[in-house]
Amino acid sequence: MPLPKKYPSAIVWCPIPILTWIFPFIGHLGIAYTDGTVCDFQGPYHVSEQGTMAFGEVTRYIPINVEVNEALKWNDCVKNANVEYNKRMHNLCCDNCHSHVAHSLNEYELYGFSNWNMIILAMWMFFCGRFCSVTGFLSQFLPFALFFILVVVF
Repeated sequence: MPLPKKYPSAIVWCPIPILTWIFPFIGHLGIAYTDGTVCDFQGPYHVSEQGTMAFGEVTRYIPINVEVNEALKWNDCVKNANVEYNKRMHNLCCDNCHSHVAHSLNEYELYGFSNWNMIILAMWMFFCGRFCSVTGFLSQFLPFALFFILVVVF
């Protein structure tokens, strides 16, 4: 099995099968340490720090420019969010992977802002996230396009 790709100091995203096919703006969010190891809140009382996401490979990401003198603070904020979310029950609507990332960014006060939430993060990723590849783009939008065409035709 190949090693996962690294996304240093980034917010990362991957599609959730079926859910993303119908609503392409909904997906699974994670955050990476400065060494590129991806962490994501995968379910009740479990944050993975293995570098692999719950629903597959990273398809989109937003790189965060973390200054060298801020790297320790970034890593501490990600670690603190991981520790906190390892104690939490996962809730699809209210306390989920987006909340985990928001917790980290709020502690870090990214861009001087400490009110990150799942809506802001979802919109930021949808409109500003970079695709890792053409395959990543297709995995987000092709199933939706096919589903939409089927609904319109029938």
